[in-house]
Amino acid sequence: MSRMMVSLHKWKFVSGDPTKCVGCCVCEYVCSMEHEKTYNPTKSRIRVIRLNPLINVAIACRLCEDPQCVTACPREALLQSEVNGVIMVDEEICNGCAWCVEACDFGGIQLHPESRVTFLCDLCDGEPKCVEWCPEEALDFTTNDVLAQKARISATKRLFQKNLMH
Repeated sequence: MSRMMVSLHKWKFVSGDPTKCVGCCVCEYVCSMEHEKTYNPTKSRIRVIRLNPLINVAIACRLCEDPQCVTACPREALLQSEVNGVIMVDEEICNGCAWCVEACDFGGIQLHPESRVTFLCDLCDGEPKCVEWCPEEALDFTTNDVLAQKARISATKRLFQKNLMH
């Protein structure tokens, strides 16, 4: 039996850490101002989700290697950049059917509240303003590989702490 090598995630994306996010929504306001010139979280490309009264997490497009949103679009209005992985929307073709919204496993894509056209994170030309302005440093511009390494380190630390207690 041969094993297929898993490729490294090529692209950086904005990742939220629910252990740090306090739900202040600064990321939403910064994003809407950067892209729409208004402080309106409904026009933000990143969304803060309150999971319970104490846990919040910011969600943005994760630049999937095989983006289901692109595949789901019946009009072929979405295209993934080969350079940085950003999902680009042809606003002339998109009719707001929202199949892409339903196809996204992460909730990182939505319809604009006024134009009813799909919109999502464009990484602010490689320098995401939400990451820059997050007062709790709950956002990171990273890859899946870095996140996986951090998770392994965290799990190892917990394991050693648990074993030291016994």
